[in-house]
Amino acid sequence: MGRRARDRRRQQQQRQERGSDSGGGGDQAGWAGGYPEIVKENELFERYYRELGIVPDGEWGDFMAALREPLPATLRITGYRSHAREILHCLKEKYFKELEDLEVDGQKVEMPQSLSWYPEELAWHTNLSRKILRKSPQLEKFHQFLVSETECGNISRQEAVSMIPPLLLNVNPHHKILDMCAAPGSKTAQLIEMLHADMNDPFPKGFVIANDVDNKRCYLLVHQAKRLNSPCIMVVNHDASSIPNLQIDVDGRKEVLFYDRILCDVPCSGDGTMRKNIDVWKKWTTQNSLQLHGLQLRIATRGVEQLAEGGRMVYSTCSLNPIENEAVIASLLEKSQGENSQELTGWLIYIYSLKVMLKDGQWLEEWKDVPSNRQTQIRPTMFPVKDEEKLKAMNLERCFRILPHHQNTGGFFVAVLIKKSPMPWNKRQPKVISFKGAEMLTFNNISGLFLESNSDTEQSKKEGVCGPPPSKKMKLFGFKEDPFVFLPEDDPLFLPIQKFYALDPSFPKMNLLTRTQEGKKRQLYMVSKELRNVLLNNSEKMKVINTGIKVWSRNSDGEQFGCAFRLAQEGIYTLYPFIHERIINVCIEDVKILLTQENPFLSKFSSETQKKVKDMAMGSIVLKYDPDPTKPDDLQCPILLCGWQGKTSLRAFVPRNERLHYLRMMGVEVFKAKRKDEESESKTEEEVQHRLAQTEEGMDVEDKEHDLSDDHFHRFLSG
Repeated sequence: MGRRARDRRRQQQQRQERGSDSGGGGDQAGWAGGYPEIVKENELFERYYRELGIVPDGEWGDFMAALREPLPATLRITGYRSHAREILHCLKEKYFKELEDLEVDGQKVEMPQSLSWYPEELAWHTNLSRKILRKSPQLEKFHQFLVSETECGNISRQEAVSMIPPLLLNVNPHHKILDMCAAPGSKTAQLIEMLHADMNDPFPKGFVIANDVDNKRCYLLVHQAKRLNSPCIMVVNHDASSIPNLQIDVDGRKEVLFYDRILCDVPCSGDGTMRKNIDVWKKWTTQNSLQLHGLQLRIATRGVEQLAEGGRMVYSTCSLNPIENEAVIASLLEKSQGENSQELTGWLIYIYSLKVMLKDGQWLEEWKDVPSNRQTQIRPTMFPVKDEEKLKAMNLERCFRILPHHQNTGGFFVAVLIKKSPMPWNKRQPKVISFKGAEMLTFNNISGLFLESNSDTEQSKKEGVCGPPPSKKMKLFGFKEDPFVFLPEDDPLFLPIQKFYALDPSFPKMNLLTRTQEGKKRQLYMVSKELRNVLLNNSEKMKVINTGIKVWSRNSDGEQFGCAFRLAQEGIYTLYPFIHERIINVCIEDVKILLTQENPFLSKFSSETQKKVKDMAMGSIVLKYDPDPTKPDDLQCPILLCGWQGKTSLRAFVPRNERLHYLRMMGVEVFKAKRKDEESESKTEEEVQHRLAQTEEGMDVEDKEHDLSDDHFHRFLSG
């Protein structure tokens, strides 16, 4: 942690201490989430939603009471890694057990609870606040665990309702996925995990293209995605309402890329987030929804245009407003003569009376009532469809609005759409490949509005078919990214690497790329074959912010040992299936030594390890730990570490947070206590931390990962 970060942390603690000493219910404020006093009232908000009837009769009081309560913090264990279950085991058997019967200031600590609807107990929620976490050593250890595991990507801080849309997409590893408005990236991370459901396949056939219009937020998206170390993710920067049509090479011919799954989580007014974003209480007006409706409809329409026949799109917002929700879906269905999916059958939706309220509180019930000077802002699509039969056929009751008081969550809206047939000018649109065991729903009839080529447009005009609106010219913002340059087939750089690591003949070397066209190549990255196809055929059409995982880094010392590139921890799980040499199997005690000591001598390792390295040449190696099922108390998931074998020593090149993670999974306590009365007890732990810091200093500059300070995560449990 830097000096300025430590100063900010100290100032925050001093302010909190002054606040708690001043009386007036300071402790209660801690349990309530530590929010400053604010009047959580908005007369226009209550009048608007009472009139629309989105809350069932007799539940209005519970609805408003829930909105005024702090939102429970929720976390999700990343599920595609093989050791997700081990993290869950550690949480339940160690940290949660320490919270049982724990009291702070005379109040019993509420135990975290799993979200019953999320698979395999991989999502949890808790009402613990930051202030309470700092009042107990056990709670502070729990907080440090969450912060550290979040930094290395094993735990994600994510709202419960935000986890729902990716689950409804029903993703399989072969799916081509578009996340239209992806930042900050928590839903994108879920999609990546689903692609990697089979950990034995390092290169699933599917991929995720994650888009965001905000150039700066794209880098936050990159940070989230990179934690998962997937070769199947690409981050791009475009306006979602005019995201370009991409092409791919299929058996030597160019074809349009249609997506099997699209997540359309559009920008919204966010009044479903009032429990955590309390400024919404003061700033809420109907104007926000009126201004966003058009953009939301354009983005959703563009999503449907790019969806493959048989594909699935999930539309979602964190807004309660029907103008942003049912009105968008109704307009989309009316355009495409479709109906809504039965995916949410049984999830209760309450009938509403759709009408528009102006900023001053005036109601407009029909489009004809809109003054001419307001007709550019208020659109006909904001009002209900007049044709009763057509409206009934849309099955809008199948949409799902989540109300905060039903399951103690934020407010949310979600709808599932299945595209059943293309529009008339989409004559060559491919169907989704049907895999055995994959469930494909066929009850929707969403039709795309995609314009395939100029020739199709001319043909459509001849046939009297109305085409889509003209496409916007692509605008590029922000920084100019370095190029993505694939290694040529005959690049001499690869031959020493292939020989040194005895790479399998099946290794896809054509998927290796660098970020420089001139000079020495310092890093080698890898993407999947499918993303390579996308990159090569669309370099002029899209602005790519980031893609690929780092698999090798240039090491100046390596050349004298036969290979100038050493393995990178980021890509080791992808590379390992193809490596046949330079692998050393180690026991759990050896792993502990590697992770806690800077540059340990070979004599410190087990005799088996010493024998294995005796005849091995110096240089980069893979250190592999396989669990022993006869020792259930030991770590029961495999570990791969990148290391370096010296003349008399053996070391691991692993980022600090990942080291702490593995040590914690092996039962080594690495929590650094901050209380003065615990300094003597934590001496050993501080020595471990010191050795870890020393080890990091020995790593190459390009290998160091910039650790985020605790200040970046100080809201982890504050909602």
